[in-house]
Amino acid sequence: MDDINKLIEILKNFEQEHRDLDEILIRLQEKNTVDFLQIQRLKKRKLILKDKILEIQNKLEPDSIA
Repeated sequence: MDDINKLIEILKNFEQEHRDLDEILIRLQEKNTVDFLQIQRLKKRKLILKDKILEIQNKLEPDSIA
């Protein structure tokens, strides 16, 4: 049960960071920032987080396809 609670806490942190990155990207794009490298890095980090979120969700709720 303790492992599940740790996974849930990690999941919450990843989801929050994902939302934060989304807000940052929106602000940067609204400012018409020319730093495309920074935007690209943030988008890459966001995709990595999305994969980690899905991985943890699958551990918490495995598919019942057998």
